[in-house]
Amino acid sequence: MHSGAGPALGLDFGTTNSVVSRADGGGASELVPFVGEHATGAVFRSALCFWHDEAVRGGVAHEAGPWAIAEYLEWPHDSRFIQSFKSVAASPLFEHATVFEKRYRFEQLGQIFLARLVAHAGGGLDDRPAQIVVGRPVEYAGARPDPALARQRYDKMFEGFGAQIHYVYEPLGAAYSYASRLTEPATILVADFGGGTSDFSIVRVAEPGAARRCVPLGSAGIGIAGDRFDYRIVDRLILPLLGKGGLYRSFDKILEIPRSYFADFADWSRLALMRNRRTMDELGRLQRSAVEPDAIGRMIALIDNELGYPLYDAVGQLKRTLSSEDHAGFRFSGAGLEIEAGVSRTEFETWIAEDLTRIAQTIDTALAKAGVDAAAIDRVFLTGGSSLIPAIRAMFAERFGEARIASGGELTSIAHGLALIGGEANVAEWAA
Repeated sequence: MHSGAGPALGLDFGTTNSVVSRADGGGASELVPFVGEHATGAVFRSALCFWHDEAVRGGVAHEAGPWAIAEYLEWPHDSRFIQSFKSVAASPLFEHATVFEKRYRFEQLGQIFLARLVAHAGGGLDDRPAQIVVGRPVEYAGARPDPALARQRYDKMFEGFGAQIHYVYEPLGAAYSYASRLTEPATILVADFGGGTSDFSIVRVAEPGAARRCVPLGSAGIGIAGDRFDYRIVDRLILPLLGKGGLYRSFDKILEIPRSYFADFADWSRLALMRNRRTMDELGRLQRSAVEPDAIGRMIALIDNELGYPLYDAVGQLKRTLSSEDHAGFRFSGAGLEIEAGVSRTEFETWIAEDLTRIAQTIDTALAKAGVDAAAIDRVFLTGGSSLIPAIRAMFAERFGEARIASGGELTSIAHGLALIGGEANVAEWAA
């Protein structure tokens, strides 16, 4: 990359993980590490934990990242653990999260998260440069997402975080990062598979030293990614044991239990928030009228015992194992629920087949917007945690050929590229 215009910060605020990188203005960028007992290098889990503490103002203390996980694991029953909250950024249905007796809007959750992220960076984020580039998905997650609403919430979340905030499509950050490896001109397709969305960008890369190294040609995205794949696992292995598909008595009728309970249960951003008096009272009434009350009792116990994180952990472990093995064992134990099941990679791929079809259609949309066909793509760069799923990689190998596919830096490439874009004189041209 040619020399940039000045120092900049790139922030990949992700559904599952967040990463920060700092560009020096001379064409180089390095990740900002987090420090302390629970630190996991440069990767900061996008999670929050709240608990009662009379010693703090307002009576509710909080933590974020790996420290939120540690706090939750120490006191699971007395805390509220929230993850994947980015997935409600564009949702008009989300007004606030009720945590104990307090209500938090999206931007308040975001500000709490950012403050703790800065605090755990060991001073590495105390002196922030004027240019800060924040990644945003091409398409937001959720039903009928409202991009203008998400922008308002992001603006409030990042208020005071930096002098000038630029929003850039996340796959463009990954494209810029990958372009720094190339030594010759190429047209590249970047596929970014996050927790909430799968996003695709096509970029034309000029030769090293060119006045403008990268030119975006077109982008497309869809709100299907890692969390949706998790939902498919929960739907198959967990929800039938919690009453999904079961029946309840209403006066003289036998009706199917409303599916809305189960949709919330399998959504990581909503699961902890189900532990409120109104929902628990509803579930208690449902249990009393259910044909199989024990199943609803198991759901109540899982929510009441704050077992969302260990459930998420078990689902993630299954997914990761199936990325490298043909078979994996699923194990979950808690609140009187014991689940052991063998799952084959073929079974998992069948569960997510409909999602893969829609992802493939979104790739077609990105190519059409860029005005190029598959044959014009010289390189394909896969990034994001779900890019490691063999069925995802096979989709690209079949269409573009294995020889054209590259990967690496699955969790860090976006932040790296966003920082480099921030160091460019023409950063506003990249803004979404």
